[in-house]
Amino acid sequence: MSNRYTTYTPPPHTTLHILFQDEHLLVVNKPAGLLSVPGKGLEKQDCLVSRCAAEFGEIHIAHRLDMSTSGIITFARYKDAVRAMNQLFAGREVNKTYIAVVGGLIQQDSGEINAPLMVDWPNRPKQKIDDQGKPSCTHYKVISRDVKENTSRVELTPITGRSHQLRVHMMSLGHAILGDEFYASDEVFAKSNRLLLHATQLDFIHPLTKQALHIHCPPDF
Repeated sequence: MSNRYTTYTPPPHTTLHILFQDEHLLVVNKPAGLLSVPGKGLEKQDCLVSRCAAEFGEIHIAHRLDMSTSGIITFARYKDAVRAMNQLFAGREVNKTYIAVVGGLIQQDSGEINAPLMVDWPNRPKQKIDDQGKPSCTHYKVISRDVKENTSRVELTPITGRSHQLRVHMMSLGHAILGDEFYASDEVFAKSNRLLLHATQLDFIHPLTKQALHIHCPPDF
């Protein structure tokens, strides 16, 4: 099995996959393996923010995805717009839906995971379930089961937005996400060469135009 923690090698940049844009907002499909924002060091300056800024100039990120996660991510094109988007996210007025493929066959067709999360300080950036952590809730629904591969495809709806929430919550059920370098067993990690987690749907009322936005982007897995 290859090393889980490899040197940052972002996918080559060709063109941005733009899902929505107007004078206020820009919504893009982030490829897996690309940082949302710059990391520490010159080698981690290539990220979705820098790629968008190169094309659009001023840009502000409204929320983030893990480097390994692909899918829908929202930017604002000036400071007042990002403040308006931040208010929506803080007020939980943005509905996010993810698709994941996990190890094992989930027995229940749907369910809710309520498990408080906090930073696992000795093992940062990993998170852990702890009674002293922040309340965290995820809804899940099984889309399909693959008996031959011993995997399940699930739709995940985070009610809260904690770091690594979906990864840790699925792991806590005994069904870690395929390709998860932090929480999957060696067997489940090795089933995919990338994390099979994708932000597939974003629904919110545009904070400035009041247009109802329903942005959909299917995963490529």
